[in-house]
Amino acid sequence: MKKNIDRENDPHKTETGAEAHPKKKNLFREYAESIIIAVILALIIRAFLVQAFKIPSGSMEDTLLIGDHLLVNKFIYGTKIPFTDKWVLPLRQPQRGDIIVFEYPEDTRNPDLHFWQRKDYIKRIIGLPGDRVKMVNQVVYVNDKPYTIPQEIHKGLAFDSAPPEIFNFKEVVVPKDSYFVLGDNRDRSQDSRFWGFVPKDNMKGLAFILYWSWDSDRTNVRWSRIGKLIH
Repeated sequence: MKKNIDRENDPHKTETGAEAHPKKKNLFREYAESIIIAVILALIIRAFLVQAFKIPSGSMEDTLLIGDHLLVNKFIYGTKIPFTDKWVLPLRQPQRGDIIVFEYPEDTRNPDLHFWQRKDYIKRIIGLPGDRVKMVNQVVYVNDKPYTIPQEIHKGLAFDSAPPEIFNFKEVVVPKDSYFVLGDNRDRSQDSRFWGFVPKDNMKGLAFILYWSWDSDRTNVRWSRIGKLIH
């Protein structure tokens, strides 16, 4: 026979006849769980979706200025499976004209550098895999055709002398899964003319919008640049 519970003598019964609530979670534990969840979500977003970067130099002027803060789309080219050379779920492949953020190739070729010591660069894709790229008297040729864009500028050298590659660059063929990149500020940019191609594995994503811009020389906010799409 099923045993009946004596409700009058039940120590868990309250004055209103309802069951007593379980002991509330420790406040510290609640805060800790919230913080851990927030950190995990932030790491997932940063690793696979969107990451913020700051422009420290003038190599991409006037498209990007020193003090611009931008967001990078990390999933548009797909997600690289860790410890493999495979990319999955790409929305599209990198295209000529894309402005990309990537790990500096010289750093990734240096076995003495840890991953957190590597520098991030930002440049524009000029040559795709298989393209033939050269520069003659500051004019870029891709597959024997002049390639000019309105964002390209020539502000003159920032130093007294320059290597010949800054104005004339002999023809190269872009290898498979690699890209030839240049800065929009052509006379003041260290790019593929000097250190070679960008492997796709070095890519972090496509720069797509400015979310903040600070002019440190004038100590003011560049309000007109905030929210500007990058192209």
